[in-house]
Amino acid sequence: MPAKTLLLLVALATLLFGCTPAPAGPYNYAAEADPRGQEFVIGVADALAIRVWKNPELTTDTRVRPDGTITMPLLGDIQAVGLTPQQLKQAITKKLQQFVRDEGAVVTVAVTEVNSYKVTVSGNVMQPGVFPSRAYLTVVEAVALAGGPNRFASPDRAVLMRKQPDGSVKRIPIDYESLAEGKKLEQNLVLRGGDILFVP
Repeated sequence: MPAKTLLLLVALATLLFGCTPAPAGPYNYAAEADPRGQEFVIGVADALAIRVWKNPELTTDTRVRPDGTITMPLLGDIQAVGLTPQQLKQAITKKLQQFVRDEGAVVTVAVTEVNSYKVTVSGNVMQPGVFPSRAYLTVVEAVALAGGPNRFASPDRAVLMRKQPDGSVKRIPIDYESLAEGKKLEQNLVLRGGDILFVP
């Protein structure tokens, strides 16, 4: 990602969320589902291995393009971004029915390389930015990647911004200072792709 674009994203996150206080009162952290227990959602640049049993000519290793699609032999372009591997498998199976008479054809979809998972850490940290990862990150791990809070930070008032399916943004208060001391570990949430962690 170009440096100018990265700085713009971080600045935008700071402007949007930096001046608004975190929600008051106790927060139910247990209600935030751990994404590691859910099926992965395919994103741009993820690598996929697609196998069609009895039809090796349709088997392919592909990467999701910036427009969110993949291309398969015979089937052409198929939307992949936003789908789980199971949902993509169903979409491919449905398309296959137009060309393959064998109803017993088995399709498998596996994510072989994750490149779409990114989280943003902004505000008063040493190295704010957008951080890609091949594995899910926790709050503590993400802040560590950003070099930790700087000397101007108020880490006990950090906020995790999480986009909801309806487009709204949920704001989750994070006491990073306590987390760093090994306390309030229920706040060390596993981040989802697209999450923004702001340290005021």
